Amino acid sequence: MIKHIVLFKLKNFSNAAAKAEKMDEIKAALMGLADKVEVLKSIEVGLNSNPNEKFDVALTTTFNSMEDLYTYAVHPDHVAAGAIVREVMEERACVDYEV
Repeated sequence: MIKHIVLFKLKNFSNAAAKAEKMDEIKAALMGLADKVEVLKSIEVGLNSNPNEKFDVALTTTFNSMEDLYTYAVHPDHVAAGAIVREVMEERACVDYEV
């Protein structure tokens, strides 16, 4: 099994409410993938509650294999969700490991 963990740091927003709204939109888009991407075994999206930390959104997903992860990466619904993130993303960190 492969665990895919991604952290996103978002660009600065004009106010906290706008940032929170965008983070909720990102979470909804990513969580919506659970019913759309067959190779996706589990998904969790966390929104940072600690203002002292650098990253804003954490994504944890699991797949049966690296091939399934690659299938997920190019799936049209994942690409669409990724576009929502990319428009406000400043930085991304990722690790994929075998469980």
